[in-house]
Amino acid sequence: MVEHRMVEVNGVRLHIAEQGEGPLVVLLHGFPESWHSWHRQFGPLTAAGYRVVAPDQRGYGSSDHPDDVGAYSILHLVGDVVALIAALGEKQAYVVGHDWGAPVAWHTALLRPDLVLGVAGLSVPPPFRGTRPPLAAMEQRFGGRFYWNYFNRPGIADAEFGKDVRTTLRKFLYSASGSAPYSGEIKQPLVRAGQGWLADMPDPEVLPEWLTEDDLDALTESFSRGFTGALNWYRNLDRNWELTAPWHGAVVTRPALYLYGDRDAVPAFPGTPELIARLPALMPGLTRPPVELAGCGHWTQQERPDEVNAALVAFLRACA
Repeated sequence: MVEHRMVEVNGVRLHIAEQGEGPLVVLLHGFPESWHSWHRQFGPLTAAGYRVVAPDQRGYGSSDHPDDVGAYSILHLVGDVVALIAALGEKQAYVVGHDWGAPVAWHTALLRPDLVLGVAGLSVPPPFRGTRPPLAAMEQRFGGRFYWNYFNRPGIADAEFGKDVRTTLRKFLYSASGSAPYSGEIKQPLVRAGQGWLADMPDPEVLPEWLTEDDLDALTESFSRGFTGALNWYRNLDRNWELTAPWHGAVVTRPALYLYGDRDAVPAFPGTPELIARLPALMPGLTRPPVELAGCGHWTQQERPDEVNAALVAFLRACA
């Protein structure tokens, strides 16, 4: 049975869900999600002999939502994982992340390899710091229409997404999934001027099989305090680029696994397909070539739980 409690890390209280006994596996969600996005992983991972913990990361769900935008830098987020491992009475852990949780997992392995037994990322590949701040680069490339730049404008996306939370989340989840209509081409996530980001997203009359009304209830409740804390992660993208300058050129050396869907827009971001193709040569710790899930969209572990669970269990056992 999954149990819930609050844990204090670095002066911030995090809500965690936990189950099982054995080596610790920390599951880190992305945007716009919560610990619940991993609920299909708890049973298989605990049955395989692992202690599974999934927090609501800072700015999400029942965890604290600091007011300061600067409190959401990658160093704060990695610090939360480091402190969480210690607060759980462990010295090391496997760290798994999806979407924004993946950069947190990758950077935890990069900055604190002594704590990480193995690291897995879903959707977002390992970090290789570019030569320019990412927000500035996307601003120039897409004329300010890229969704990162839209999210970076204080109060704008917050208001749009908070107007009807359930509809916002339903549109997000469906439109970025492999269940949405697919033309064979993945388009860059751009925002039309004056239209907001939700305007072009389809709203399904019937939810796909992998997403239930109960799932949507849980996620809607987790955003009852709004989207600002979650959006503040994006508002630190250029700051993260500055803060990680000492690790420019560094690579994750711990045992690693990367999975992504072939209909996910993130692996199709400018320059990312080329990076994914080079990962086996760039990362000595990659235990197998990147795993591409056919017909899968962005919500990897929710859309394809059986395949993801099998890959994670095999990876964790191979790391032992």
